[in-house]
Amino acid sequence: MIKKPSILFAACLAALGTLTLNAQAKDWPAPIKALETQGVEVIGTFKAPGGLTGYAGVIEMQPLAIYLTADGKQAIVGSMIDGKGNNLSQKSLEKLVSKPMTDRVWKQLEQSTWIGDGKTNAPRIVYTFTDPNCPYCNKFWNDARPWVTSGKVQLRHVMVAILGPTSPGKAAAILAAKDPQVALTQHEQQHATGGTKPLSQVPGEIRAQLDANQRLMQQLGAAATPTIFYKDATGKLQKMQGAPSGEMLTKILGPR
Repeated sequence: MIKKPSILFAACLAALGTLTLNAQAKDWPAPIKALETQGVEVIGTFKAPGGLTGYAGVIEMQPLAIYLTADGKQAIVGSMIDGKGNNLSQKSLEKLVSKPMTDRVWKQLEQSTWIGDGKTNAPRIVYTFTDPNCPYCNKFWNDARPWVTSGKVQLRHVMVAILGPTSPGKAAAILAAKDPQVALTQHEQQHATGGTKPLSQVPGEIRAQLDANQRLMQQLGAAATPTIFYKDATGKLQKMQGAPSGEMLTKILGPR
């Protein structure tokens, strides 16, 4: 199965862009604006003890608590702890950042161009950015077979072409196949001997899909393949880069 971008995805991205612009357009105090120039996206504010104002932010998909001093001239970044060692920042960040961020990123991944690997009704979904020339992607594909073949997990391969001159042609050949899931399986099985023969020319539609996937990968702070996105036991979004170890496989894919 291959999932392609839709008009709905374009609308979601447009809406997200508008929300981001609106957030940045707010007249934050100078220390908060300074953090924005350093890459922090400020989501909103929350009440904080000690005469401080709390700001919930995110940078590289990581929630960030910021506290503005009463005079509005300084900002303190980090968790606030009470006398019993309780983290007073956690609940506010979960409410304002963690869940909305998980929902937003998961929607973006759902609406990207991906190839389903495994049963469509599998109880666990895992997204992975995959380059056809990536040996670590191939290792993850092989290591995940017990979970995929048992029907416990569906891997969704968000195809990119970033590792070499034949990556675009190979990715295009897989995406353009009559059955992309079968084509991906054959490619991974033959990976050691070169895998799929690359197309000599990449169709414009597929080139646009690969470019969009690469932009999404960059937006989500992924610098290499595979980069894996999954939800942990609490429903929070987690990211793993590289081929997972045995212990991490269980965290990502669940019990065998």
